[in-house]
Amino acid sequence: MTIRWKLKDGSIKETPATVGASLLNVAHRHEIDLEGACGGVTACSTCHVILESPVMDALPEPTEEEDDMLDLAFGLTPTSRLGCQVFLTEQ
Repeated sequence: MTIRWKLKDGSIKETPATVGASLLNVAHRHEIDLEGACGGVTACSTCHVILESPVMDALPEPTEEEDDMLDLAFGLTPTSRLGCQVFLTEQ
């Protein structure tokens, strides 16, 4: 599958990804600037991503732990998630 990333400068970068990977892992594998200071254990909000509505609608609800960390994220939107908690599926 292919992930389309909108970068901070507004450009689009497409990267390959595999089912089961987290957005954070895909970002790191392809040098996308997404920090992930806690290493993906839901202990920070540095891997905050903003998803398109159709993608967000297809995901399970965030856990209470993820919601708590999202409250600390800069620029929170209704389609915000933590990249370490978004796992790719065939859908």
